[in-house]
Amino acid sequence: MQTKRVALVIQYVGTKFSGWQRQLNHRTVQAEIEDVLSEVLQEPTILHGAGRTDTGVHAAAQVAHFNHRSYIPAERWSSILNSRLPEDISIRASAEVPLNWHARFSASWRRYRYSLYTDPCPNLFVKPYSWHYYKFPLSASLMQEALDPLLGRHHLTAFHRAQSSRKDSWVDVQDVQCRRRDAFVEIEIQANGFLYGMVRLLVGLLVEVGSAKRSVQNFRTIWMEEQRELVKYAAPAKGLCLLRVGYLDFPFDQRVWFDTQPLFNFNN
Repeated sequence: MQTKRVALVIQYVGTKFSGWQRQLNHRTVQAEIEDVLSEVLQEPTILHGAGRTDTGVHAAAQVAHFNHRSYIPAERWSSILNSRLPEDISIRASAEVPLNWHARFSASWRRYRYSLYTDPCPNLFVKPYSWHYYKFPLSASLMQEALDPLLGRHHLTAFHRAQSSRKDSWVDVQDVQCRRRDAFVEIEIQANGFLYGMVRLLVGLLVEVGSAKRSVQNFRTIWMEEQRELVKYAAPAKGLCLLRVGYLDFPFDQRVWFDTQPLFNFNN
């Protein structure tokens, strides 16, 4: 039987996972899906993801691929997997791709969204997906001003965790946005790739700008001069979501992958 490659668009709630990548004695998204694939195909099957989300981080449209030699049509894999996977993982769609297409190496960019909830009153329906940051007012305009110089190619050592095995800290940042919607402040960053812990470290420092505890210029100086020792706090994982991954050649309709993390709106 000829080898075929299938791409998946995957959603997961990261709360109870130790991240995407398979780890010994830890529950991970990759391991859950690989185990089901291996069971269905009756042979060990490897799943390659577009990115490795950390412990507790969510994904609205992670992308992955696997190879198989079966008669199962590519479009059926989503329903096959969903019938066997736990409730905190969902396969939104599946499709056949060329054998030279790779979920990680064919990707042009990744986009993350970080959500902060600033109302003083806690809300259980918001808590699993946002950082409840209410002690100080947050200025989205100051945060956007601090973010703007990040556009372009930069060495972002200041936002790179030491445990990473990556040899350098170069990142091509393609878009940065910070907006306020009522009680919510949302930060979106798009880049060709992300450093280990990058977004959470960046947001942890950025909220100090938004709360006027740190100046815009000081924020810029820290990352431009690679002062990693001054970036001491990472934002909580639960506020971070891998929003989508971009490809020049992608077999899925935009509704499947483009903007599938719902925005909270308390005005409706």
